[in-house]
Amino acid sequence: MEKITGFFTNLMRKYLPDPFVFAIGLTILTLILAVLVEGQGFVAATTSWGAGFWNLLSFTTQMAVILAMGYVLAKAPIIDRFLNKIVSLVHTPRMAIIVATLVGGIGSYLNWGFGLVIGGIIAKKLALKVKGVHYPLIIAAAYSGFTLYGLGLSASIPVLISTPGHPMEKAMGVVPLSETIFSIPMLVTSLIVIITLPLLNAWLHPKKKENVIEINPEIEAREQVAAASALGNEEVTFATKLNNSRLLSLAIGIIGIIYVVSFFSKGGKLDLNMINFIILFLGIILLGTPANYVSSLNDGIKTISGIILQYPFYAGIMAIMAGSGLVDTIAHWFVQFSSNHTLPFWGLVSSFVINFFAPSAGGHWVVQGPFMIDAAKELHASIAHTSMSVMLGNAWNDLVQPFWILPALALSNLKLKDVMGYTVVMMFWVGIIYCGAVLLWGFFG
Repeated sequence: MEKITGFFTNLMRKYLPDPFVFAIGLTILTLILAVLVEGQGFVAATTSWGAGFWNLLSFTTQMAVILAMGYVLAKAPIIDRFLNKIVSLVHTPRMAIIVATLVGGIGSYLNWGFGLVIGGIIAKKLALKVKGVHYPLIIAAAYSGFTLYGLGLSASIPVLISTPGHPMEKAMGVVPLSETIFSIPMLVTSLIVIITLPLLNAWLHPKKKENVIEINPEIEAREQVAAASALGNEEVTFATKLNNSRLLSLAIGIIGIIYVVSFFSKGGKLDLNMINFIILFLGIILLGTPANYVSSLNDGIKTISGIILQYPFYAGIMAIMAGSGLVDTIAHWFVQFSSNHTLPFWGLVSSFVINFFAPSAGGHWVVQGPFMIDAAKELHASIAHTSMSVMLGNAWNDLVQPFWILPALALSNLKLKDVMGYTVVMMFWVGIIYCGAVLLWGFFG
């Protein structure tokens, strides 16, 4: 196993560029494919790209907010103390890897934004506390738990198609969560991932001490000293008393809670905006004062810079694929081998490929979903099964798609090439689980 991980790690360090360069490369590749495969003119493809560049601007903001606010929530004193308690019980490098994977995975199952952040935070805490932990691996392990969001409570596609009035309701109806993420096959799949993935990640830990790269504790120490110094040098004035008023945070937090209760009591549905609203006001209450919240938010902003920069590029890529018909060609190429039993499997594989170009389950579903549902109806395949296979392909590919790992890299001060060698190995294992689950569900479900 060390030879395998060593091979992929060295390969990534030599040839894998930074995520932004990867996004630029994918843009150029998609333009070339649109011209060569679909026969679209270069100017027309470029026009689609430019026109679609800002199509996901509001969604980009939602993603940035959920990550930044999720970071603040994860840094709240009560959660920080809980994480510190967990860390205090861990004493060996391999157990640290297991715990980081579990926290990232369970957090992502509950809410993908929260899990993405809390996994990186506890990984960093464990690396500082437990001697001999291979730092790039524990960051990769915490991120690997992110794949469980595709099976969890915030899985975009299942949640969307279970909502009355969703965009494809006329074509496929409303599919209840009991047929997707809460179905027995998917619950069993979640259990298998949460048990085996931490064990795999622990197995990847280098046996030889000379191969271990530990975290540099001086970086964290300097950050803590700077924060304490800034706080200690603040002059006590009427304004600073307001800034540090617990009463103000509590008052606005209670107002936010009243709105949430009123919203749901009137039949309101949980969506991204409401999730962000809840996370925002829960964080304000838990952080105690406006000053504490702003300070934590300033730290969290650094985790979303890559998201803000790169998401428009992926929106442009998705526009090229939709405008040229490239996404239909990719999906059709896989679907032509399908029967009613194997359609979800090929949907999973095609979704894995498409997610390199469209790393957003919601946007991904917009371009691939209509074709997959038409194919499911034509082949008399399960619509719920087919939809879930697209979701799993998306979550599977996220292990090697550089976009969503950006917050973890920002928190850890590592480069993509430092961790991707490990996530490639994790991707192979998760792929075996997801492919097996979808095939068994197709034949025996």
